[in-house]
Amino acid sequence: MLHHLSFAVANLQLSGAFYDAALGALGYRRVFEDDTAIGYGVEDGKDKFCLKLRSPVIAPGPGFHLAFAAPSRDAVDRFHSGALAVGGRDNGPPGLRQDYGPNYYAAFLVDPDGHRIEAVINAVPGPQSSSERVSVNA
Repeated sequence: MLHHLSFAVANLQLSGAFYDAALGALGYRRVFEDDTAIGYGVEDGKDKFCLKLRSPVIAPGPGFHLAFAAPSRDAVDRFHSGALAVGGRDNGPPGLRQDYGPNYYAAFLVDPDGHRIEAVINAVPGPQSSSERVSVNA
């Protein structure tokens, strides 16, 4: 259904560092960039998510967030910790969300401009890691 999505950002360098960490943990990378935009995806020139330098930035309010697909629970953990290290704010630590299903493993962040994002995998886990033994209800 969706081709791509864009977020307005006030500081492209800061937001780029945040999304490099968050999305890099999920297997996505910069697929294009110029002085006013950075596009993320898996194939050069074909962004699925774009940061666009704009002012002022007004992030959507409560009820809106963007969820990115994660390949593993470990990737969700790295999404969260990596983005926190470069200016993200915690909005729900990595863990199972039993309210959404028995295998719904997610983490929630707020980016430097106030956009709410999530990384999620909703699948039966493979070999257990320590993060797969933790259960968090958010």
